[in-house]
Amino acid sequence: MAVRRDIDLTAQHYVLLRGPAQPGLAISRDEIAHPLLGDAHAIVSTGDGRLLTAMSAIDWNRPTRIPVIAEPARLPPGTGGALLNHIAELAARAGVPALRYAGPYPTPALYRALLRSFRVVTPGADEAAFTRDVLDRALRLARDEIAIDFAPAPHERIELSCGHAERRDGRIEAAVIAGTRFEAGASIARLAGAGACEIWFGDAPWAHIAELDDRGALVAGPFDPPHIDDPIVGREFPRELRAALAELVADVVPAPLALDARTVLADRALVWADLGTRAARRTVAGPNSNVPGFQVHAALWARIAPHGLARLALALTEALAPVVTSAILADVHVTVST
Repeated sequence: MAVRRDIDLTAQHYVLLRGPAQPGLAISRDEIAHPLLGDAHAIVSTGDGRLLTAMSAIDWNRPTRIPVIAEPARLPPGTGGALLNHIAELAARAGVPALRYAGPYPTPALYRALLRSFRVVTPGADEAAFTRDVLDRALRLARDEIAIDFAPAPHERIELSCGHAERRDGRIEAAVIAGTRFEAGASIARLAGAGACEIWFGDAPWAHIAELDDRGALVAGPFDPPHIDDPIVGREFPRELRAALAELVADVVPAPLALDARTVLADRALVWADLGTRAARRTVAGPNSNVPGFQVHAALWARIAPHGLARLALALTEALAPVVTSAILADVHVTVST
């Protein structure tokens, strides 16, 4: 991508946003012509002025649509959420009752990110409705509106040295600590009790990462998660087991992605690994192949397998579903772009 070394990031025509770590984003208020988005705003890095991607044009004084990011994977971690929250703040300030999304990527990840800064006000609308046509919309680069209204409900963002906390309605709803997002009610990266950021595998905490007070300030941590010293680390799942897991994952990803989920997971390497605070992740290539694959945290085996393989299979399904979904949509984006 090009480097804009001539830009003045303190100028009035740039919107500056931080992520959990520097660098952040500088979004031009000026409009450019983009081959995918039409009228758009350039997004550059505040670190080196590098052009990252673009977002569909909005009215910065009164936004009425949730913008489309051309290449969301190019954004530094956490900055996409900061952008959505900023738009929610602008809309709330302008008295905009609700916004809609009109883009090609209505993913589960986007829906959940929107809920951090908006509330769904369309009766009966939920994640399944939002993601119902995700594959079709991605393939045809859809720009028509999805008939789901999101009312602005921004959170207060408390910046920390290692990330940030999100406070809304008088309580801490989430925190990003050293790149990991912790949420109340989450199954693995959990915001527990009065502000404990913990990693859970099974029915008990596996690692205590940080502690926040009721205002979102960091009072302890961050601490490193324990190292996994188990011979299972590095072992690859046999194809038959991957195929069985693929059937389970296909049942929980958005319905249009079910067939692709079976193929992607069954045909790519799946390896046990020490992933720190992450339950699963995509990899560039498997250990014995040039084909991209997946890794899952070996703590799932150590903590959950003693309770039965059926319970382990459900935990693996929950861990793999988001990363398999991301892999499918990444493949679609590459295909459409080329």
